[in-house]
Amino acid sequence: MASVNISSSGRSRRSREPVLNLPLDKVSFIILKAREYDVKEGDSDPQEGSNAIDDGQADILTDNGEDPVREELLGAIRGLNEEERIRLVALAWLGRGTFELGEWKEALATARSEHSRTAEYLISLPLLGDYLEDGLGLFDEGIVDDNDTREGLDAEDEPLGNMK
Repeated sequence: MASVNISSSGRSRRSREPVLNLPLDKVSFIILKAREYDVKEGDSDPQEGSNAIDDGQADILTDNGEDPVREELLGAIRGLNEEERIRLVALAWLGRGTFELGEWKEALATARSEHSRTAEYLISLPLLGDYLEDGLGLFDEGIVDDNDTREGLDAEDEPLGNMK
């Protein structure tokens, strides 16, 4: 999808750069929920009968079929309109390396033709959060995770983590 840019002279010029056209707040929420969902594991202790507090709340990471994170993730993806869901699939493919940024239109066309159940397809991708974030990076976009102190700036615009 080409965008129109207005130059300083007031004339418009066509830009061939792809346009993401996805709400970053919703994509950020989906990335964070996808990461929460990815850390779930199968029931490793089916006979568990001890106190959850004594076990350090480890069973919270067990996927028992009644996962509210899964439902939140599905709801967030289904809450996007059809075009946004298509763009989300294409963004995941860019982040995974299936398509290059210059192939954005092709990625969109493929997503349109191949996926009618986008929410189910997307949550089946084991690294969905990482793929989406890597795809955002190709568009020079990103998310801010308040819990991530590895890099970036803190509230006082001071470097964090390995940037010191």
